[in-house]
Amino acid sequence: MVYPPPAFSTWPLSKDNSNNVISEGRAVIEAESRALSALVERVDHQFEQACELILSCDGRLVVIGMGKSGHIGGKLASTFASTGTPAFFVHPGEASHGDLGMITPKDLVLALSNSGETPEVLNILPMVKRMGVKLIAITGDTHSTLAKQADACVNAGVDQEACPLNLAPTTSTTAALAMGDALAIAVYTVRGFSANDFARTHPGGKLGRRLLLYVKDIMHSGDSIPMVNTSATLENALLEMTSKSLGMTGVVDANNKLVGIFTDGDLRRTLGKSVDVYRASVATVMTKNPFTVHEDVLAAEVLHMMREHAQHGPHAINGVFVVDQNKQVVGAFNTHDLLRAGII
Repeated sequence: MVYPPPAFSTWPLSKDNSNNVISEGRAVIEAESRALSALVERVDHQFEQACELILSCDGRLVVIGMGKSGHIGGKLASTFASTGTPAFFVHPGEASHGDLGMITPKDLVLALSNSGETPEVLNILPMVKRMGVKLIAITGDTHSTLAKQADACVNAGVDQEACPLNLAPTTSTTAALAMGDALAIAVYTVRGFSANDFARTHPGGKLGRRLLLYVKDIMHSGDSIPMVNTSATLENALLEMTSKSLGMTGVVDANNKLVGIFTDGDLRRTLGKSVDVYRASVATVMTKNPFTVHEDVLAAEVLHMMREHAQHGPHAINGVFVVDQNKQVVGAFNTHDLLRAGII
């Protein structure tokens, strides 16, 4: 069954209504912007006390909130967890029906409520207090029941919502989110949380891949490495390139030390010189002293070096050989490997 639109629906937009939605949208952004600016002065000794409680917590940070505050709480729990503070969200309604068992005496509770009088949140506070668990409140009313029971109360109050009726949680939830983010970032800064720490909590993200993947993790090794010796003909080199599918082959001496490289680009330049592919020695047309890396270098760092070489060198680098301290070949990779690894 198809239901008719609500009586207040006006579609398509008239010119006047089109102007109205733009002005209303801008008004909301401006209202929330002003509210955020006002929060700066609220970062005070209570904010500092909240940070100290989080830093001294031996357990987890348990975030609770109802309704829109609950949605903000879920996001904040995720932010804390990904920045070095073990945290999770507990729905206060479910907490009264068994999930309270997820909270231990070593934990710390962060409760969000704009009014500070949300029944579902207040109902579980006596049990939380009985366990000796400390409480941080983010609220818009510092004289509320929640604020009075808190060990640290962070003031996220706003003058009014961005909603024209001053009803829908808009500015207040934005303020609570900003204060929660401020707590998380202040705490992780004091902890000395680094980009490498962030990468370890985000291994599936692009930053994680860039900071955790080394050359040894993406290179081809063993029989997959395209290599010929200095006595090989250009024909032999082309067959090796074709069979290993890296668009290049290394040229090594009798001690397996890399002395040159021959690539698809070298082939095009060689053909332009009318060289006999079947009789020429690869050593006469290879690129000597090629760019190489060690296996314990970050793949992202190598990509940066390859791009730098393309800007300042005679030719772009599309493939790289990996050597040990004796310049013996231990691996090889190309830009396709970097792409598959998510580095590019």
